[in-house]
Amino acid sequence: MKDGPASRTLLIEMASASFFSSLTIESRRADSLLCVGLDPSLDIPTADVLPRMRAVIDATAPFVCAYKPNSAFFEARGLEGWGALSQLISYAHEAGRLVVLDAKRGDISSSAEAYARACFDVLGADAVTVNPLLGGDSVESFACRADKGLFVLCHTSNPGARDLQEQIVGGRPLFELVAEMARGWNSRGNIGLVVGATYPETLGRVRDLSPDMWILLPGVGTQGGDLEASLAAGMDAERGGVLVNVSRAICRAEDPGAAAREYRDKINAARRAGARAGLRAARSLPLVDEIALGLHALGAVRFGDFTLKSGKKSPVYIDLRLLVSDPGLMAAVARALAGVMSGLQYDRIAAIPYGGLPIGQAVALFTGKPLLYPRREVKEHGTKKLIEGAFVPGETVVVLDDLITTGGSKIEALTPLQDAGLKVEDVVVLVDREQGGAAELAWKGIALHAALTLSQILDCLVRHGRIDAAVRADVHAALGTD
Repeated sequence: MKDGPASRTLLIEMASASFFSSLTIESRRADSLLCVGLDPSLDIPTADVLPRMRAVIDATAPFVCAYKPNSAFFEARGLEGWGALSQLISYAHEAGRLVVLDAKRGDISSSAEAYARACFDVLGADAVTVNPLLGGDSVESFACRADKGLFVLCHTSNPGARDLQEQIVGGRPLFELVAEMARGWNSRGNIGLVVGATYPETLGRVRDLSPDMWILLPGVGTQGGDLEASLAAGMDAERGGVLVNVSRAICRAEDPGAAAREYRDKINAARRAGARAGLRAARSLPLVDEIALGLHALGAVRFGDFTLKSGKKSPVYIDLRLLVSDPGLMAAVARALAGVMSGLQYDRIAAIPYGGLPIGQAVALFTGKPLLYPRREVKEHGTKKLIEGAFVPGETVVVLDDLITTGGSKIEALTPLQDAGLKVEDVVVLVDREQGGAAELAWKGIALHAALTLSQILDCLVRHGRIDAAVRADVHAALGTD
């Protein structure tokens, strides 16, 4: 391929920018999110590998923004294969395209540093795929090269991905922890994630956790990943941020150029469809599922061996005080609780400190209803009020709290409200643990209303692959809620 003025200009621009800045520029210039995987079959004679892969680049360059040679298909050919890989990377650069080396490297920091030198300095790759299993110091050996990029394996496209990547660690699937760790490692803005197109729902979850990171998307083409569903789930707010890799379906096609053009056009059609429908709407969830999954991702729903305030043992712990750290999720909670309360007759909201108070404030702002709250401690100075906020005796209040287990603490909290002349007929909570709270309140003539039950949360987490059905069964058995 001739090194013309346009490609020379692009090479200068790429050399002066970070990898993901260059990728963004090139994807817009080419109007393409397509990456072609260069995976020469081992049946091809070694001497023919380089000319064949060069021919693929010649045919596909107008339709792609990057190439992804898989080092395994070159390493298997010995020194001659390594030489072909190095020359092929140079040839892609001459075509003005970026190169992601699919090497999946990962080792202790000293070895990882050597791998980084081999990938970036010897072979000349612009980015590399990295295995994060050895932790942050291993990844840092690649990430410290601020001008280079790396894609951290998060949830791969192969059938066995679930064997480890969806194992529950600390109450959450491993791939979620990897996504959050990678976001924390990304201080230089040069880290992306690898998520397979064969798991669109997982891809959407990773995008929610990492809204601004590029995602390398393998699994489209021969592996059968759903292109449209994956783009709807994985694109960022600008309808980009996803590098769609297609390897064998293009590299080994009879006409690689035609195949690349077809995939480029399919990707762009899906991007336009996403713009019309709205990306969030394309992967929208029922509100209860959005909240349940959000609470789990926040760490507000955890599984283990816990002792509750009541002294009871529980295999699940729900810590809704964490909601204050997620404004978006708090807004969803406010919408859900406002919906629950829409059929009730009341003058004011009475939020129970401490867990219910920030939720009550969010609901008050959403509904426009005034808020008050009973104090947990007697005020020893000033007015010595037991209730904070304005009210008139005889008014009806809805008591609002984060969750309910047995109901005893709710009865204790509403007593000063009743003593002050306020009417209490309804208690509203975000989560009902279904352990007798409704019955205890009913015995006092008070109705319980919940946005979510523990059963709904567990069912949602199973349905979306966050926990196994066996975990759900164990929780129900331990709490006697099955």
